[in-house]
Amino acid sequence: MSCALVTGASRGIGRAIAVQLAKDHGLYILINYASNQAAAEETLAAITASGGQGELLQFDVQVKQEVDDALNNWKQQNEDKTISVLVNNAGVTRDGLFMWMPEKDWDEVLGTSAKGFFNVTQNAIQQMLRKRTGRIVNIASVSGMKGVAGQTNYSAAKGAMIAATKALAQEVAKRKITVNAVAPGFITSDMTKDLNEEELKQMIPMSRFGKAEEVAHLVSFLVSDKAAYITGEVININGGIYS
Repeated sequence: MSCALVTGASRGIGRAIAVQLAKDHGLYILINYASNQAAAEETLAAITASGGQGELLQFDVQVKQEVDDALNNWKQQNEDKTISVLVNNAGVTRDGLFMWMPEKDWDEVLGTSAKGFFNVTQNAIQQMLRKRTGRIVNIASVSGMKGVAGQTNYSAAKGAMIAATKALAQEVAKRKITVNAVAPGFITSDMTKDLNEEELKQMIPMSRFGKAEEVAHLVSFLVSDKAAYITGEVININGGIYS
């Protein structure tokens, strides 16, 4: 059975992606979360409500040993299942001006997005390489494309994911594994709930925030057979704010 591992799938964009992949492709969804089990259970309930299947998989993407232990144990117990799709969605923001930024805010943001990408992808890609097929989608951000004041850490983390996407895509293309990134702009979610939406909408040509489901549809396309010749790309989904 083909499976999709979605990191940070308990809420927001991650949850929308997990639900959409189950609906569109019949994939068995591995719902990764770090600490919020109740929210992860809600994601699973949404998947099963629409006829899909999945399970929860807890680990902190920043900690390689945790990632390897969780994924290796899962593989041993599920020899009939294969992770053919990986969505690196886990991310955190710790915004603040660079000159006053605590080291821990830099480390946590880079650790979740950039190191998290390394930890999870290095483990999950092994099966894809052996099977000579796979889809990897990295959730980046407009911050990683243009840089955003007050988000030097987040811009650096997402910029690293974008560069890694382009490099890894070249390494594994011969094995029919595609690696792409999606760079959302302002999307209505927990991560943007404290922002002044009315003010920010004026910067967006489409005059609105995006929906998590809209990002999920793009990810769903990228993991489909229709996108088999697209790799190493970064696709912006931001209502025209950066084009």
